[in-house]
Amino acid sequence: MSAIQNDTISSSVLATMNGNTTAKAGTSASTAAGAQDRFMTLLVTQMKNQDPLNPMDNAQVTSQMAQLSTVTGIEKLNTTLESLVSGTQSNQLLQASNMIGHTVLTAGDHLALNSSKGVLAFELPSSADNVKVSIVDSGGNTLRTLSLGSKTAGITSLPWDGKTDTGTVATDGDYRFKVEATLAGKNVAASALSYDAVASISSSATAGVQLNLSRLGTIGMNVVKEVY
Repeated sequence: MSAIQNDTISSSVLATMNGNTTAKAGTSASTAAGAQDRFMTLLVTQMKNQDPLNPMDNAQVTSQMAQLSTVTGIEKLNTTLESLVSGTQSNQLLQASNMIGHTVLTAGDHLALNSSKGVLAFELPSSADNVKVSIVDSGGNTLRTLSLGSKTAGITSLPWDGKTDTGTVATDGDYRFKVEATLAGKNVAASALSYDAVASISSSATAGVQLNLSRLGTIGMNVVKEVY
């Protein structure tokens, strides 16, 4: 009578099952059930045809059953994780949809001037004793320089009435600005921030939920500083 090697299931079938679990995370429950059926069929066949002089012991059977339970547990865990991820994305989409039409504050150096009214912002990681903001046009020409003196750490908003250093009023449109800050003569890394309206939202498997802004393009929800 031909004998089946005692390690046939553990070294081949279980290895294949574990490999499939890694390569195809979140496979269906029917796949897991089919794997269990194949495992049990092979195990019963192995026990029927085992070498009487070298039979499988209880420890071997228990070990192989434990490995099957591990594979099944991983299948269920993957299914649960997929469900959690799907639920999280749905919640993010709902939150993002509520932001449509609202204004957000995010990283950027753009400044929109409408009806001679505009607002810019910046963030300081620490206090500064000398902060200066320069507003420039599309050609890089400085239109207005604002000396703000000392500022504490955090976000500062600053309105602009469109007036230039020469006293004229700039035309409505999109401008840019830069922020320079120092403390005791040493530079402080100031971050320029821009306001923009959320026009729509989008979602993808790689980028997740994103906000499509009117002027600044597409950004992730994680880079939004404030919502108005």
